[in-house]
Amino acid sequence: MTESHDRGVFGRRRRANATPGEKRSKRYPVTVTPAEAAELEAKAAAAGMTVPRLLHESAKSAHVETSTERKAAIAELFSVRREVAGIATNLNQLARYANTEGTFPAEAEAVTAEFRALFPRVTAAVDRLADS
Repeated sequence: MTESHDRGVFGRRRRANATPGEKRSKRYPVTVTPAEAAELEAKAAAAGMTVPRLLHESAKSAHVETSTERKAAIAELFSVRREVAGIATNLNQLARYANTEGTFPAEAEAVTAEFRALFPRVTAAVDRLADS
């Protein structure tokens, strides 16, 4: 059953028909509020597909992010931000000492290593948020 009037920019709006011998026999009714229905219809229209197809493809996508995962990534960023602020304070104290004494303290290498260790955590947290 082809519906040429339903074709969007990227092909069919509906999912392809089941293969011969295969039957779609299970339904999952979803009840939404009028506001949620409007949001789903707008997203489906923007994607050029029907709401059932949008829900089906969204559920089968490779990555489904939960609000808990997003909150954990944000918490990680805030934690890293606090650590960076503490390290920045230490670096300012070391710089002040180096300027007054004329020598760079040995502790500066440890602070620099600590600062460099934060970058993978920042990158990972930002990547998790960017995937959402």
